[in-house]
Amino acid sequence: MRYKHLIVVLLVLIFFSFPVGTQANARCVTDQLGRMVSLPDDPKRVVSLAPSITEIIYGLGQEHRLAGVTRFSDFPHEAAKLPKVGSFVRLDLERIVALKPDLCIATKDGNPRAVVERLESLQVPVYVVNPRDLDSVMEAVVEIGALLNAGKKAKSQVQKMRSRIQRVEFLVAKASSRPRVFYQVGIFPIVSAGSDTFIHELILLAGGENLAAGFTAYPRFSREQVLTLSPEVFIISSMARGEVFERVKKEWSRWTGIPAVRNQRIFLVDSSLFDRPTPRLLDGLELLVRLIHPELFEPELFEPELFEEEQ
Repeated sequence: MRYKHLIVVLLVLIFFSFPVGTQANARCVTDQLGRMVSLPDDPKRVVSLAPSITEIIYGLGQEHRLAGVTRFSDFPHEAAKLPKVGSFVRLDLERIVALKPDLCIATKDGNPRAVVERLESLQVPVYVVNPRDLDSVMEAVVEIGALLNAGKKAKSQVQKMRSRIQRVEFLVAKASSRPRVFYQVGIFPIVSAGSDTFIHELILLAGGENLAAGFTAYPRFSREQVLTLSPEVFIISSMARGEVFERVKKEWSRWTGIPAVRNQRIFLVDSSLFDRPTPRLLDGLELLVRLIHPELFEPELFEPELFEEEQ
């Protein structure tokens, strides 16, 4: 630990020996936690401390500013080639400092507070976002756009997001029922998504009833409990891939007493469309509508351009 401390000290000395910006051109902004942050007018070396932040920066066309990203920043594919600073829950302070950032963008949900405070003590500006629902995701996009001088692009992107939500609401209003949905996010044990999650919000907007709704964000279930809930739509979304992913679906498919199984409405989906607070949540929402209410996409009800126009 002593040697590690010495390395950090040396990196800090190097950082301040070669400044990347001038505080004379600094501006003060308020982040989503209400903290005042002083940062350069035009950040040149940005370190993203979460995959969702990396994705937003790419979406704004500001990837040329990225000096480093976290381990699982894999969308778009080009992000995987950038220098890594650990995972977003286990950040590597030494690597961050070595990249000489003039701005780090963090997220409240996941990034260790101690690392954020340590960076600030080293005079590295850290702006924190706190997306909790679709509205605050859109706020984060606008705020990050303002930080990176891409405000016009950010506002345009948010306008398209709102338009897509309105289209979904228009279509779902035609539904005559709210099918019971069980959304599995964990395999061993079985874990679903409660009320305080993006997944819950998306299920409701897509015209479904979330069977795991409740005060626990990610409640655990036994197989017997799931069978008793008798979901009409069963969605499996996990970071596990390949054989594990398919095997879980196959195991549930044996329980033909579940309406979702009996009616062949058990689906595998890409978890990154549902658990990352980025504009791609709208892709997840539109997919859910198709899975929960396929009847709305019959020729006499469905307008072909409904989801395609703003893609």
